[in-house]
This record gives sequence, C-alpha cells and structure tokens, in this order.
Amino acid sequence: MKLKEVIAKIEENIKIRQAEDFDNVGLLCGVPDRNVSGILVCHDALENVVEEAIHKNCNLIVCFHPIIFSGLQSLTGKNYVERAVLKAVENKIAIYAIHTAFDNDFFGVNAGICQQLGLKGMRILQPKKNNLKQLSVYVPKDYTESLKQALFSAGAGNIGFYDECSFSIGGEGTFRPLDGSNPFSGQQNIRENADENMISVIFESYKLGQIISAMKSAHPYEEVAYQIYSLDNENQHAGLGMYGELEEAMDEKDFLKMVKEKFNLEIIKHSAFTNKKIKRVGVLGGSGASGIKSALSKKCDAYLTGDIKYHDYFLAESQMLICDIGHYESEQFVVQQLFEILSQKFSTFAISKSNEKTNPVNYFL
Repeated sequence: MKLKEVIAKIEENIKIRQAEDFDNVGLLCGVPDRNVSGILVCHDALENVVEEAIHKNCNLIVCFHPIIFSGLQSLTGKNYVERAVLKAVENKIAIYAIHTAFDNDFFGVNAGICQQLGLKGMRILQPKKNNLKQLSVYVPKDYTESLKQALFSAGAGNIGFYDECSFSIGGEGTFRPLDGSNPFSGQQNIRENADENMISVIFESYKLGQIISAMKSAHPYEEVAYQIYSLDNENQHAGLGMYGELEEAMDEKDFLKMVKEKFNLEIIKHSAFTNKKIKRVGVLGGSGASGIKSALSKKCDAYLTGDIKYHDYFLAESQMLICDIGHYESEQFVVQQLFEILSQKFSTFAISKSNEKTNPVNYFL
C-alpha cells in the first residue's frame, strides 16, 4: 500500500483538518507514492526512535508530537530536530504527525484520560467552531431523493454521530426560459410553474467544491437555484479537553491518590484543597492552562492537565482543584490509542509501538 493510501485511511478516523491552526500536522517528510513496509507508532520522532524504525524495518513513523514545528532553515544535523529528520530522510522513512488533530478528536487524547479515570457522560470542554456551511437547493419533487443521495455521497449532512441529515419543504417555483435556454420543462418565453422541494443540508467548509459539483451533476435543471450560508455553530463532538463525572464522589486526597495510581505518578502539583467532594472532573492533555476557566464554567470539581504555571493556580478561586500531572504523563496513553486504531485499519503490514521513552523530564534520580 502506498503512503498516500495509508494516510487517507488514517484520516478516515482522525481528521487532520480539526487540528489547531498553529500546528504542524500531517506528512512532515516522505514520498507519498512510496510503498509502506511497516509502521512505528511513537510519542516523539526523535533520533533514537528513527533508529528503532530502521531496526524494525518500518518506513513510516506515526508520531503524536510533530518533530518539525517551525520552518527549518537548514538540515545540517546541528540539533536534535535536524538529526532526527536527516536520519529519516537518509533511510527513506516517512514521518506523519497527529498532535492537535487527536487532541481535538472526540475519541482522542482526552477520551483516553477520561477512560483511565472512569468518567461517565463525557463532553467536550472547549468545543471548536464548526466552520460549517448550509446549502439550500430547489429541485423538482420527483428528483428530491436522488439529489439528496448525491449530496450525502459527497459528504453533506454529517452532524456529530449522525449522517444523511437534511430538511425538505415543498412549494411552488416559477421560471421563464429565455432565448438561448435549454429548459428541463416548459417553453421559451412562457412562465413555468413547478412543484419543487427545497432541500437543506449542512457540511464542513472544506467539502464545498465536491458538494457543489455533486449537486450540479445530479440536478436536472440547466440553471440550479441554490444558496450557501456560513454558520457559527459550535461542534459539540470536537474540541480541546473533556469533562465527565465519577461514579461516586471522592474526597480530594482520595481522588489524588487514585490519579497517582492510574497514571503511575510520583508527584502531583495541585492548588489548595477546596474541602469539597470531587465528582465532576475536567481534563486536557498536554499544556492545558487555557482550559482552567472553561473547567470552572462547567462547574468541574477538579481539573487535570500539564504545564501549569505559578499564577495559573490562583485561577481556581477556591472553587476547583487544579492538578498538574505533567505534560507527557497526561499524554502517556496516546501511543496505545494510536496503535489500536492503526491495527484495526491495516492488516497487510506490521504495526509496532516504539519501545523508546521520550519523556525529557525526570523527577527523581
């Protein structure tokens, strides 16, 4: 299977377009038409991970963090990024990064954290703006179903965990064919009354071209009457962070003990105790100080993330327990998650998990 075909299958599960704008996700290096012999899944595509890929005969590394985050000005091996990329290029190994596309995925990084904590009723903490569009198109009643099917096949009508969503309403349309026209019905220079339906569907903005093309191909009219509207709806199924509830409320100290055990932690930095029971918990893998206010607004009793700074702890306002469990530690289940997804997608070549530990922080000797 070619690399571009592998990537297309990966993106059936993890939509790369839902990554944050600042992020550098997708294919970082590699030739799309080259055949894939094996995949190595890792957290960070460092030089020792590339060495492992060579040893395991894997010519595609699927990593969580992008090894190339800002524009490379040269490739001379002067730092750990350039050495890793050089080694990959020299050995014809492609690198594909997931990062915030998986952060924003409903079944991604934060779902993994919630699963470890046993949270129920999970919801997105910071929903993404959908960047949705709505199409309204008028069609003869007899062509309603065939046109809807064409729109659905092109990707229209997906809302959350539902597809083929639409709304239709009937009415009477009028038009008068002029000289030079080739009308589907009626005669030139005579106004025609037609029984029509208006079909409305929603779709992601990036699908605009393919949906308009499908609509025009399936529509019987020479001139198709339609409108496109931009929507500002929030996407309740994609975004940063999640929150949910424990089966039973816990004392704060018992909650911290449970978190340490579940995440195999030596320490947890946290804000002052609130002397409240912990029931609703918010999480955001990686650097998540930006989610503190959202967690407060969702009335979370505790919030777990990484990279909390000194002044961030004051934002708790004695209403919520803020817990810094570590950047890498909050993302430690990502490799297993990606391994399981890829193992289900591909059966014709080997999928391996990296044995290399890439956490750069050590708390104890």
